[in-house]
Amino acid sequence: MLVLLATASAVLLGGCGQSKEETKESPAARQYVIGMSQCNLGEPWRVQMNQDVKDAAAKHPELRVIFKDAQNDTLNQRSAVEEFISSKVDLLIISPKEAQPLTEPVARAVDAGIPVIVLDRALLGDKYTCFIGADNVKIGKAAGQWIVKKLGGKGNVVELEGLMTSIPGQDRHNGFREGIAGSGIDVIFQADMKWLEPNARTEMESALSRFDHIDLVYAHNDPGAHGAYLAAKAAGRDNIIFVGVDALPQEGVAYVQQGILDATFRYPTGGAEAIDTALKILKGESVPKKIVLGTRLFDKSNAASGGEPLP
Repeated sequence: MLVLLATASAVLLGGCGQSKEETKESPAARQYVIGMSQCNLGEPWRVQMNQDVKDAAAKHPELRVIFKDAQNDTLNQRSAVEEFISSKVDLLIISPKEAQPLTEPVARAVDAGIPVIVLDRALLGDKYTCFIGADNVKIGKAAGQWIVKKLGGKGNVVELEGLMTSIPGQDRHNGFREGIAGSGIDVIFQADMKWLEPNARTEMESALSRFDHIDLVYAHNDPGAHGAYLAAKAAGRDNIIFVGVDALPQEGVAYVQQGILDATFRYPTGGAEAIDTALKILKGESVPKKIVLGTRLFDKSNAASGGEPLP
């Protein structure tokens, strides 16, 4: 009996020990949820930004990105930010439609302890973790200087503006005016096409009906420049010079190579940089308050070789 009891006890103890060993697990790797609020997907450049974010995040299995498209509606974007705050995402990336209306909800995200990366379009004030974008004043000024040189210092120009309640639209306009200051360039028509190609085409039709002589169109993005080109071509006036901004390989750069645009200036999406910065923030590392991305000029002389960096 004593032998049997000892054997049974040994089996039970051994079984318990084995069960404990088998159920012992190492702590699971931390998973992070990133909320990505995009102002719209009606612009090819923004579709590319989302893809760049997605591709960069896919290299890091510890990241999960939830995308929300505001469909070019500020109220929708405010609601998206509020949803991300309520669901307590680990980090928020936002490319805002407009500066003023999105400043307050982003500040509330920060107050809720959520780090915020502002991508492309700046907000008012500095209540965010990091801003990533190119220098739009520099781009606008470089475009203006290129135009002055191209036209020999004088000519009639149409300016098709991006959304002028957004910081990039304002900066590309102000930089452009700085670039042409002191020259004989006359801006005979300007209109806010809100970054959208159909709007640009409509505005260009208005300009063509009012002015018999237009030398050049400066649009704040490549879809705007392309829309203007289509309007001019339909009117039999496609001898006009067209300049845009964005320089996506499949869009602006391709247009230059096809002879549709005469120049475009690269505005990088910052998607990959946003994920790199997000990883540092989530790991507790410090990041700069502002990350300025470089730009390049693409025209007929250099488009095939990758463009020329601006100093």
